[in-house]
Amino acid sequence: MLKTHNCGDLRPDHAGQTVQLAGWVHRRRDQGGVIFIDLRDRWGLVQIVVDAAQNAEAHEAADALRSEYVVQIEGVVRMRPEGTLNPELPTGEVEVVAGQITQLNAAKTPPFYINKDDKIDEMLRMRYRYLDLRRPRMQRNIVLRHRVVKFIRDYLDARGFIEIETPILFKTTPEGARDFLVPSRLVPGQFYALPQSPQQLKQLLMVAGYERYFQIARCFRDEDLRGDRQPEFTQLDLEMSFVQREDVITLIEDMMTALAEEVSGKTPMFKPFRRLTYTEAMEKYGSDKPDLRYELAAVDITELAGKCGFAVFVNNVAEGKPVKALRGPGLGKMSGTALRKFTGELEDLVKGVGAKGLAWMALPEDEEGEVKGPIGKFFTVEQKIELFDMVEAEPGDLLLFTSDTREIVYAVTDALRQRLAQELNLADPDQLALAWVIDFPMFYWDEEEQRWDPSQHMFTAPLPEDLPLLDTDPGKARGSQYDLIGNGYELAGGSIRIHDRAMQEKIFPLIGQDIEHAFEQFGHMLQAFEYGVPPHGGIASGIDRLAMVLAGEPNIREVIAFPKTQQGTDIMAGAPSKAEAKQLDELYIEVVGLDEDDD
Repeated sequence: MLKTHNCGDLRPDHAGQTVQLAGWVHRRRDQGGVIFIDLRDRWGLVQIVVDAAQNAEAHEAADALRSEYVVQIEGVVRMRPEGTLNPELPTGEVEVVAGQITQLNAAKTPPFYINKDDKIDEMLRMRYRYLDLRRPRMQRNIVLRHRVVKFIRDYLDARGFIEIETPILFKTTPEGARDFLVPSRLVPGQFYALPQSPQQLKQLLMVAGYERYFQIARCFRDEDLRGDRQPEFTQLDLEMSFVQREDVITLIEDMMTALAEEVSGKTPMFKPFRRLTYTEAMEKYGSDKPDLRYELAAVDITELAGKCGFAVFVNNVAEGKPVKALRGPGLGKMSGTALRKFTGELEDLVKGVGAKGLAWMALPEDEEGEVKGPIGKFFTVEQKIELFDMVEAEPGDLLLFTSDTREIVYAVTDALRQRLAQELNLADPDQLALAWVIDFPMFYWDEEEQRWDPSQHMFTAPLPEDLPLLDTDPGKARGSQYDLIGNGYELAGGSIRIHDRAMQEKIFPLIGQDIEHAFEQFGHMLQAFEYGVPPHGGIASGIDRLAMVLAGEPNIREVIAFPKTQQGTDIMAGAPSKAEAKQLDELYIEVVGLDEDDD
């Protein structure tokens, strides 16, 4: 080894020892006869002192160093002089007096500062990702992600789970998102699919009798990207035999609590985790993954609004559309100009999710003031008193109203909650609000295709009490699905599975698949279900999103070593890229419909 110690490991106990260190020049400060170097490796920083009066040769070598040069330094550890301690560094009580400096490699000037946490254009960071990964913030995130995965492996191993790898090349089946297809050279015209998840395979492992399986699985989905989604991602995949919903929920809740506290130092706000039904989550928060670090729940005022003088509300209520109100604590205290600007921004926001407009009123700060806003005049004094009581309004609050189809009301509620939380600074990054959402609808009706679509996937079992509804009213059937949410994200999702072939065959016609086509796609599953299938269930948790939330980062690219852009490209390596004609010929592929100069 070129070093005897790591830079970040040195402490007062090492004082007087001769050490060899190796790393990168994080920062260099020339004080004339004395040069100070902050030397960095993966374990941290330590200050190096090079005094020309004591060692002219080492000082000359240090004078040639620049940021990001790779060096080896031999020297003696000593306590820092009184008054020069750095409490911000774990090594801040000591420094190393350099005796010998060896330059291992020079470096060009980086395109951005490695030693500062400046705001850097993300495309520049992605192009030079290997440099971006040197920055302390990114190294903390990558190490945190490692610890998340290690904790999960150790935790599940101690509870009787075994890790089993499943294929990356598998069969293409209709499971929701678009598959990434891989052409077969050996079987011309045939294709593998990269797995969207190991769903079928983990159920087959339960048929195989392993009872407790898990995997840190790579998954692939060809879908539109956003801040919490990548075309390739990593998930904890887990399945258990002879369990009910409560068994899986209890295991994951205990594991996530211990994981958060040990890896990130964050204690979940709710112990036990809050539980919301799907209907409750949508009606109160407009989302099936609401951020519960703050409440800001919508209040249904449909009955009251139907009696007011505002024609839009009255007509909507007559058509069966809901009216809901949200309270923005203290936001009504803004000056007239600021209030009009803010509510104008909110109106643009809700129009972006399908609303026709936004009604609002601002409460006065005292009893003698007047209600501001265009809608106040349509409510009588008695109706205002009832309204304020329903939404628990306080003087100086801003009340926001939405009324439309239920789906648009949900979207408006979700958008307004997030914007109000931003304005009021309610989403504390140091808080972790974990909760379960249960009792999802088993199906959604696809009007265009005139069929039911599974809300999760076709292998989810109905709640036992809702089983008869599959024959009489599938739209009212609830699935045995459960989602773990945290800080506004879905962190895990699972269900108890169908383990009976007859029930599975009943699902296929509901979702528009005849039995013949189902056998073509899932014959291996249906055949396996003839050989003694245990009741089983499981869950999958996105490692990327989980690490993102624990690290308090705004998107998953910050916790992935080499992510894709939101256009699905790797601008560092230049992927995707064209294949050579010989490669395409071997795979019997011809690219058509593109101009010659298309990239």
